[in-house]
Amino acid sequence: MRIVVIGATGHIGTFLVPRLVRAGHEVVTISRGTRTAYVDAPEWQQVEQVTADREQEDRDGTFGDRIVGLRADAVVDLVCFTLSSAQALVNALRGTDTHLVHCGSIWRAGVSHVLPITEENATPPFGDYGVQKDAIARMLKEETASGGLVTTSIHPGHISGPGWMPIGPLGNLDPGVLTVLSAGTPVAVPGLGAETMAHVHADDVAQAFQLAVEHREAAAGEDFFITAPTALTVRGYAHLAASWFGQEARLESVTWDRFRETTAPEHAGASWEHLSRSQVFSTEKPRRLLGYDPGYTAEETVLDAVRWLVDHEELDVAGPLVA
Repeated sequence: MRIVVIGATGHIGTFLVPRLVRAGHEVVTISRGTRTAYVDAPEWQQVEQVTADREQEDRDGTFGDRIVGLRADAVVDLVCFTLSSAQALVNALRGTDTHLVHCGSIWRAGVSHVLPITEENATPPFGDYGVQKDAIARMLKEETASGGLVTTSIHPGHISGPGWMPIGPLGNLDPGVLTVLSAGTPVAVPGLGAETMAHVHADDVAQAFQLAVEHREAAAGEDFFITAPTALTVRGYAHLAASWFGQEARLESVTWDRFRETTAPEHAGASWEHLSRSQVFSTEKPRRLLGYDPGYTAEETVLDAVRWLVDHEELDVAGPLVA
C-alpha cells in the first residue's frame, strides 16, 4: 500500500516507518523537518519525506488538500490534537478510498471505576487534552458508521522507549526520582503508592498502527486502547527501578499537599494527572480483532528507556545498571 504518516519523526513514527517499509509498503512521511527519528534505521532511506507545518496549513485551510493530493491508501495521523483539525482532514478525505488511522490517547478515559478499563466501560474524560481526544474518536466512529470515510482510532498509553525519559515511578518526568532510587535514599510517595500507570513501548504502539492499516476491514470504525500487557503501581515501579541498581527502594508515604510543597509544580501536576486516573487497560479487543501481540511488558518497557538514558549518559545515577 501507499501510506502517508503525519508526524513521522516522533515517538511512534520512529518505529512505525521502518516497520511499514520492511513490510513492503510505499511510505510518505510528513513532518516539520525540525528533528530526526529517535532511533536511526536504514529504512528511512527508502521513504519519501515531505516537510510541512501542519498547524499553519490547518489555519490556511490547505493541509487536507495536501494529503488528498498524495493519493494514499492509508493515512496515519500521529499529531492531531483538536476536533477542528481532525474534522478538516476528514472533510478533505471524504469521498476517497483512503483509510484514516488516528492517534488518540488513553486519557480519552477518565478515572478508573472498573479494572481493566475497556473501550466499553471507560468513564468520561476530564481535562482539555482527554476531552479533545475523546471527541475526535467519537466523531471518527460516527463518520464511518454513517457511511463516510473509513476511520480507526488507536489510543496508546504512556509511550516509552529508547531516546527519551519515560513516565517515572511517581507519574512524572522528573529524572531525579531515578537518581534517588539508584542511590537507595528515601523517596517521598504521595498517596498510597498503589496507584497504577499504563506504559507501552513505542514499538508496540507502532505494531498496532501497522496492524490497523493492514487489517482495514477489522479496524474500520473501531477504536482500540493500546498498552503493555502489564501495568505498574507506584511502589512496584519504585522497587523495580531501585533493583536495577542493586538497591532497595525506601519509600515514605506523604499527603498530596506535602508532596506539592516539596516538588516542582510541573512535576507535582504531572504526578496528579497520571496517578489520580490510576488506569489499567484491557488489550483483549486489539488482540482479538487485529492480532495485537505486545513484545514488551511494562517492566521491560521502562527498563529499555532507562537503559538507553544510562548508556548515553543522559541520566545521573549513583551506580551502574545491574539489570
